Amino acid sequence: MSASAAQVRQLRAMVAEPTEATYTDEALASAIEVYPLLDPLGLAPYTWDYSTTPPSQLAQDTWIPTYDLHAAAAQVWQEKASLHAGNFDFAADGASFSRSQAYEMAMKQSRHHAARRAPTTLTQIMEPRRTGGEAYPANAPELED
Repeated sequence: MSASAAQVRQLRAMVAEPTEATYTDEALASAIEVYPLLDPLGLAPYTWDYSTTPPSQLAQDTWIPTYDLHAAAAQVWQEKASLHAGNFDFAADGASFSRSQAYEMAMKQSRHHAARRAPTTLTQIMEPRRTGGEAYPANAPELED
């Protein structure tokens, strides 16, 4: 699994980083690869092997690299906001400096991209698996006072 150069360029545009001064292509590619999606054919990037403890991921060789760039952009904007979190507003010599605006704008961009990320689902697996005769805690008889 690796992000393409086109995906890195697109993420660079989404996070307003035209040069590699702050984020290298490798760093942006790593941010992209954290958010894989089902490919256009509906294949997941990996399957789970439950024969090992803990279960391990097995890469799908036929998966077409497809990533959620909005999720990656939201992550990068949050990182950029954290750099400005300590900035504060002040006035000196008759001038007013609103340095906290950089943090607010980075968080606004993070929320913008987070709202556009791909929807995801979560499959819950109950462990340990219960057999038919065991009572579930929600169905257990109530205790009398």
